[in-house]
Amino acid sequence: MDAVTHPPRASAHEREQLVSDFVRLCEIESPSRRERAMADAVTADLRALGLEVQEDRSMGETGSDAGNLLARIPGPPDGRTILLCAHLDTVPLDAPVEVERTDEGVLQNRNEAILGADNKAAVAVILAVARHLTALDRTPPVGVEILFTMCEELALAGAKAFEVGALQSEFGFVFDHASPIGELIVAAPTYYSIEARFHGKAAHAGLAPEDGHNAIEAAAAAVASLRFGRLDDITTSNVGRIIGGTASNVVAERCRVECEARSIDHDRAAATARDIVDAMTQAAADRACDVEIDVEELFRGFKIAKSSTAVGVASRALEDAEIEPRPISTGGGSDANSFIARGFECLNVANGTVAAHQPDERVSVDALETMLDVALGIVHHSATT
Repeated sequence: MDAVTHPPRASAHEREQLVSDFVRLCEIESPSRRERAMADAVTADLRALGLEVQEDRSMGETGSDAGNLLARIPGPPDGRTILLCAHLDTVPLDAPVEVERTDEGVLQNRNEAILGADNKAAVAVILAVARHLTALDRTPPVGVEILFTMCEELALAGAKAFEVGALQSEFGFVFDHASPIGELIVAAPTYYSIEARFHGKAAHAGLAPEDGHNAIEAAAAAVASLRFGRLDDITTSNVGRIIGGTASNVVAERCRVECEARSIDHDRAAATARDIVDAMTQAAADRACDVEIDVEELFRGFKIAKSSTAVGVASRALEDAEIEPRPISTGGGSDANSFIARGFECLNVANGTVAAHQPDERVSVDALETMLDVALGIVHHSATT
């Protein structure tokens, strides 16, 4: 078979191993900052393939009990190298993960909790790619760096702490978008978090309410003056949490409000965050309250040209699998945001999972197998595109 014109396909055995690995990995609990068991499992898998695994010292920055993991599969001496990336952490679990397979070939948690397909579907696929490449009787068409990050669910903390300069890759692929296979994320938002802490004056709500300054009232006025939700095609904002007061018969002396602002347009995200800050400040002043406001850019947005090499490679791999490439914008972030912000070309590729972060999270066996074929196609076409 001509390796240039005919991309590789996963064997039946590789497909069975992929599903087995996915189930095993999902049943290893790895919420953010407690990824040690998961890190040890994938390290053992990679070392069993004869690969050296480097663990960085990012724990001091992320608070995790494990560092980011990097392994390399050598390619041709003069060939390019590419990156395949996924994260090992999940959001918190409300119950243990016990994977069951439905009659329709869907993998889900039999308990009322997340499955962990975000991002363990991608982890299993990347391990399957490594297994395929290391079993070849020839040098892979390109070198492949494998990066597993920690604490992605905490505003990309692991990726932010990773030293991008350690990579040898020309460009990379993150498999971390819970949407149908075929979607290529060519734009993602800048994300600001805004926390306002209102300070009023306590008083008895029945005897002397006029002596108090109600922090909850000030916060509520600020929220009421703002528009939340989808502000335009590329911009959203949200008020997600309000905590305050001490008792119903006390004029509330404190209240905390947590908001966010996102936009594909960086300046629009910043302007939306400023609008929230201005509303909080005005509402506090109008009600004789003080307010402290923290604004943090958690990650920077990006736009990738559809003509980029990474998009071209992924598109060819999808077409080989008879899937139409669909460049899209997203409202979510991924490790790609962190890497692109530091000058490393990286494309986030949809992985076919459904309902990430929800109790009905799931992925089909067909989606896992298709994603493996696409990932193998990405490796193949990276040598020629």
